[in-house]
Amino acid sequence: MADVRVLDKALDKAFQFIMRRLVETGQAPHYTELAPLLSCSVEDARQTVHAIFKTGYPGWAHPGTDYIVSLPPLNNLPTQYRVAVDGQERWFAQ
Repeated sequence: MADVRVLDKALDKAFQFIMRRLVETGQAPHYTELAPLLSCSVEDARQTVHAIFKTGYPGWAHPGTDYIVSLPPLNNLPTQYRVAVDGQERWFAQ
């Protein structure tokens, strides 16, 4: 059985990377970009993304895919809630 502390650390690292990318670019990374960061296989990175959502955090992947749609308060897909900071409109909110 995997050490829970190691799993929590990987989830925290993945969450921070995804959120940071959303804030910096307005787009969530693909799970393949997480694999090198976490030093794991692409499949493990994919499962890590889904594990974040299974923790109870109110984000989700597009149904039937592994594409991140939402990591509140930001959304990866366009919504009617545009967010602008310093004149830059690159974000969508829930």
